[in-house]
Amino acid sequence: MSGSITSTTAAATSSAASSNTRLAGDFNTFLTLLTTQLQNQSPTDPLDTNQMTNQLVQFASVEQQIAMNQNLESLIALQQTAQLTAAAPLIGQRVEVEADQVALQNGSAEIRLPAAGTARSAEISITDSSGRVVRRQTVTLGTAASGWTWDGRNDAGTSVTDGAYGVQVTGRAENGEQVALSFTVAGTVTGAERQDGALTLSLGGLSVGFDKLRRLVPET
Repeated sequence: MSGSITSTTAAATSSAASSNTRLAGDFNTFLTLLTTQLQNQSPTDPLDTNQMTNQLVQFASVEQQIAMNQNLESLIALQQTAQLTAAAPLIGQRVEVEADQVALQNGSAEIRLPAAGTARSAEISITDSSGRVVRRQTVTLGTAASGWTWDGRNDAGTSVTDGAYGVQVTGRAENGEQVALSFTVAGTVTGAERQDGALTLSLGGLSVGFDKLRRLVPET
């Protein structure tokens, strides 16, 4: 299965460059003011030595900030590359993630459900991009965690296109009372992207933050 790894560092680079520009502007302004002050000081009342020293210290501090920003910019770029490299082995692997959407890939999607507890059953609703329910199913929970596989068909039995679909899971107690129920969605990683300082994984049409990764599904 083909996959992709993309790094978008333009925003970070632009932000760092903007900071450097501001610091460089402050640096040049400070240098101009200091030079003007020295040129126009009164011979009978020259600049105090301590004051001169403090200004030179400030001068050096601004210069160091410019250098620090440039070094941080390089470190951020290296970190982004390292994170993408670390995500590369996940391409083509099946994973479980925490999300309010499910990825329909090759006509199939899976929702992972917990073992029965207070909740004895789960009501699953799959919705399209407009919020319209395309599939609704009630699943009885077992003594162990289990999965429910959606075959990509709507309630009328018609196959829908692959992509990301909204999912809502509601637990029901034995007496029918509604209870909270945690779940994850499973899918195959098809890409990874670093954008705006965050690493995201692509599962077909579904994009989730790397921090939402909950489990790597072992191959059977």
